[in-house]
Amino acid sequence: MNRYIKYTLAMLVTLAGFYQTGRAQNFGAKATLNKNTILIGEQTQLNLSVRFHTQDNVTFPKVPDSIGKIQVVKVKADTVSDKSDLSIKTITRHYTITAFDSGRYAIPSYVFKSAVGDLPTETLTLDVKTVAVDTTKGFYDIKQPLAVHYTFWDWLHDNWKLVIGIWLGLMAIAGAIYYLLKRPKKEVVVEEVKPDVPLHIQALQKLEEIKSKQLWQHDQVKQYYIELSDVVREYLEKRYTIQALEQTTEEIFASLRNMDIASEDRNLLRQLLVLSDMVKFAKEKPAAHENEKSMDNAVTFIKDTQPHYVKPADVNAKGDEAK
Repeated sequence: MNRYIKYTLAMLVTLAGFYQTGRAQNFGAKATLNKNTILIGEQTQLNLSVRFHTQDNVTFPKVPDSIGKIQVVKVKADTVSDKSDLSIKTITRHYTITAFDSGRYAIPSYVFKSAVGDLPTETLTLDVKTVAVDTTKGFYDIKQPLAVHYTFWDWLHDNWKLVIGIWLGLMAIAGAIYYLLKRPKKEVVVEEVKPDVPLHIQALQKLEEIKSKQLWQHDQVKQYYIELSDVVREYLEKRYTIQALEQTTEEIFASLRNMDIASEDRNLLRQLLVLSDMVKFAKEKPAAHENEKSMDNAVTFIKDTQPHYVKPADVNAKGDEAK
């Protein structure tokens, strides 16, 4: 029985060894150069790749920005799965490198850390050479820049957007100018300035209009005295700045107490206003000669009390008053 157990354990250990060995054989890390020899300043690629099972973790080695005098310009990576076994992948990092000093440079071995152990890469060598110069030939001047034949159509092809923008702007300006020139102009209405008519002239004109109506001649005596007294009251209100249109006859004379009016004119005014009140409120029927006298009294009073307007002196072309 003990012999059978020992035999079984030995077989398990042997199988485990074969399994581990098979896994190890599927793993691998390597380093390659696209070109082993470059000129100064030229670029090539250092490729670090590892093949591993996806269930195992693999740690990439750290590559510094410079490997001695070799400069690392950029890095990119890609991943490829095995077509026969998707559990196996190969990850490759491509390091673009260059150098600016000639010589032979060693790229050291890099170690990948994995579950089955360390996976080192081989050491590489990069040769950086200078440009060969034939010293047996003479030196030449630097060639002048080549003249390029740049036509108007070439310029138009490069700047067509600018040309269209300028053209549209000019068209807009031209349209605005055309509109401003052709639009209907508003007619300027010049208001006729009427000369100021003196107050007494306005009153006399209104009396003349009343006279032309022949109101009392057509039995419109009351209307005749209403219009006649309104003209006189309006004249008094504007001439002496009193509320004559709203005052009674006695109130009017009270307001005119201190005004510079001759006694004869006061009597004419009183006769006119008192008779007007009698006709309007007491239905008085004046005789024809009284109606005519009332008009004459109104005209005389207005002429005698008219404001005195000072005419401006004539001025000659030199600005002096005419003598």
